[in-house]
Amino acid sequence: MPVTFTEAGKVVTGFSYPYVANYAASEGTITFSGAMELARGVSVQLSPETSDSNIFYANNQQAESGPNRFTGGTVELEVDGLLIAAERFIMGLPAADEDGWTKQGDTANPGYKAIGYITRYMSGGVESFTPTILVKTKFHQIEAAAATQEEEIDWQTQSLTADLFRGDDTNHSWKYIGADFATEAEARTALRTKLGLTA
Repeated sequence: MPVTFTEAGKVVTGFSYPYVANYAASEGTITFSGAMELARGVSVQLSPETSDSNIFYANNQQAESGPNRFTGGTVELEVDGLLIAAERFIMGLPAADEDGWTKQGDTANPGYKAIGYITRYMSGGVESFTPTILVKTKFHQIEAAAATQEEEIDWQTQSLTADLFRGDDTNHSWKYIGADFATEAEARTALRTKLGLTA
């Protein structure tokens, strides 16, 4: 059920359930396929880039201004850690050999992926959950690090970076924003449905 707010704004209180899906476009229609949960979400940092201002001068002053259009950017995801199936999916790796080892080399083909996730908000004491989809992205090579355990467990997360692209529809959509839902379950269902994951 969509949420009705009494205040003018909302503040972020959480991030959860990052998903990925294959991106495709044909004759101006964007589609997603093969969606899967990426990992357990820790944080997301979205850094879009736009074109420079296009200003027209008349009568010795700024008279008109063209829109700053989205041109690209990056998204940084922090997750608990990827299972090998998720790494294969986003990096375009082959299936494991008979001995169980997965090769990463020249045959890797990351391809374009959509990234979806849920943001939790609070407004006037009312909690809400909003699904978001970054329509067309491509993941960078995955950096990895690990440190030995000392007296206490050091919870070590994994950082992922992907480039943002304009979609291949007539609107050049780069982000979809869903409704504000009252529960995380509703937002997750809407996200999965939009990504084509109905099971």
